[in-house]
Amino acid sequence: MKRSTLLVALALLLAALPAAAANNMLGRGIDPWTTVPQGTFTDLRNNPIPAGFFCAQSQPFNGRIWLRGVPLASDNKAALGTTDTVVERLDDAVFNKRGVARTRVKVRALQLIGIDTFKTACGEYFVHVTLDNEQPTSLMRIFRDDAKGGRFQVDLRVNAKLVFTRVDNSAERLELADPVSLPTTPYARWSYRQTVPTAKRVGTVTVDTDWDGTPDTLLPGTSNFVAGRGGSTKLINQDAIHAGHEVEN
Repeated sequence: MKRSTLLVALALLLAALPAAAANNMLGRGIDPWTTVPQGTFTDLRNNPIPAGFFCAQSQPFNGRIWLRGVPLASDNKAALGTTDTVVERLDDAVFNKRGVARTRVKVRALQLIGIDTFKTACGEYFVHVTLDNEQPTSLMRIFRDDAKGGRFQVDLRVNAKLVFTRVDNSAERLELADPVSLPTTPYARWSYRQTVPTAKRVGTVTVDTDWDGTPDTLLPGTSNFVAGRGGSTKLINQDAIHAGHEVEN
């Protein structure tokens, strides 16, 4: 009887080891985001549109331009849904004894469009925001608070660009580089995927990263990390794009 009890206890211990090991590491992968319905904005206080940008008569502009998300083209529309932004965590993140893990992150795709046209003395323009060539990496720190998840912090750096296309002449297209930093709030949450029943798993997916309508970049799928805990995680901008996003579960 004692031997049987010992064998059962040993079997339970061995069964628990893989789960414990899995909870000690967050796998690399992508996080699909959808801009909240009320939209977001780019704040040009620190990167104003210069005088004469559109024509000799155009005035400088350092205000806000309101934006909404545009779903990314991909080879798996069902997987990404209304996703307009994809962030990739580049490394497996292993928790230390203090429950802190680190990983590098990079924005891999971004599509936003002006809620209204941008009016100038030179005419009216559509506004698009997308990525501008190579993207920098940022450091994400992940804090485990309990068995369900915890908090994360990242100053997300993005090389973006504003593209202005004249409404009555699509051949007139002007671009303004707009590098930004998007720090998370101190209360940004994450969860283990198994604790979020609505969090669907996404496999590898090819995504349009240059907004030409053709999926061009193969990205890894999601992992056991889910940004947000049954709600949304907000990114607060100190430079330009001020974004509220939701996880695309």
